[in-house]
Amino acid sequence: MDDLTLLAKQIKHWGQKMGFSQVAISDLDVSDQKAYFDKYIQAGMHGTMQWLETHADLRFNVDKLVPGAVRAIVVRLDYLPDSPEFSKQLSDPNHGYVSRYAWGRDYHKLMRKMLKNFAIKIEQESSKFNYRPFVDSGPVLEKTLATKAGLGWKGKNGLTINTKAGSWYFLGELLVDIPLPIDKPIEEHCGQCVSCIKMCPTQALIKPYILDPRRCIAYLTIEHEGVIPTEFRQAIGNRIYGCDDCQIVCPWNKDTENSAHNDFQARPDVVKQSLLHLWQWDEKTFLEKTQGSPIRRIGYVRWKRNLSIALGNAPFSHENLDALKSGLNQNPIVDIHIKWAIDEQLNKQKMESLPNRQHLRLIRIIDKTNLDEHIAYVRRKTKPQD
Repeated sequence: MDDLTLLAKQIKHWGQKMGFSQVAISDLDVSDQKAYFDKYIQAGMHGTMQWLETHADLRFNVDKLVPGAVRAIVVRLDYLPDSPEFSKQLSDPNHGYVSRYAWGRDYHKLMRKMLKNFAIKIEQESSKFNYRPFVDSGPVLEKTLATKAGLGWKGKNGLTINTKAGSWYFLGELLVDIPLPIDKPIEEHCGQCVSCIKMCPTQALIKPYILDPRRCIAYLTIEHEGVIPTEFRQAIGNRIYGCDDCQIVCPWNKDTENSAHNDFQARPDVVKQSLLHLWQWDEKTFLEKTQGSPIRRIGYVRWKRNLSIALGNAPFSHENLDALKSGLNQNPIVDIHIKWAIDEQLNKQKMESLPNRQHLRLIRIIDKTNLDEHIAYVRRKTKPQD
């Protein structure tokens, strides 16, 4: 075993000892993604995420981010909290649904600190080298690097799926100038399964592996700063921050282990509250309650906008109607959604609305009595073809 091979082995060992769930190594060549990326941007599929266009050249010349960089040490950090309670959260329209990755502490700062300490450890045990940590930051195609490193394969929902962790994990990278031996990609295991595509509430997965963010609830409730198109508001349901549907129905997410990190456990003050309770927060309370949480990054206006839609989708009640009316004339963007929500509440007062069959099917799938049958069916579909 040569020195670099031994060092790569040691790096993976140190990374796991420091708390990462998995460590793998990739080269920095992502040129095979450029044609798709350019077409994606030209089609405007990035919506209002203008940062995707910024420094686009650096995404395909990653070595420019770190002088002499030739490798990416890619890490996986599992985040699924204890007792996810997907069915309970989604089936109660009077409570707000928060994507599971945002239940606890903001992973950006936590992982960046872990990666910096990881780099210091490598430097102490080997020799000085150039490096830079990235955690969903900077112009880095992290899912491409993770796939190249063998941390998982690109699923039909666009996420990187791991055989042990499913897709309930964060990615981080250390770009380094050490020519370490690289790991190999792994085989795809989606097979014929299209559960994620069928269950997307807004049909954002327009075909296998292709996500249109402009239709995605995660994009609409988190990244998008303006008015959410009317056509998507009912489908958003009670999701006030993100969406997990395409992950919930993925058979590879059935047996994933809960995270060992307490930082990712639920903050009850935020993620297990009624819509009416959350609606009463003023901006000061919002900032206090979301201190250290990824939710804080959307700001108070988007928070109220999302809550407006959820309240409009909730069953009719005079309390919901009065709460919505009390929020008028504070922000023009929020007002647009409040007025829509008031109309929705008034319509429900007049007639009983029809149930959302797709949403009810999702609840049945994630209910324990039906989940095993669903997984068995999908896994039969995903067996490698002869």
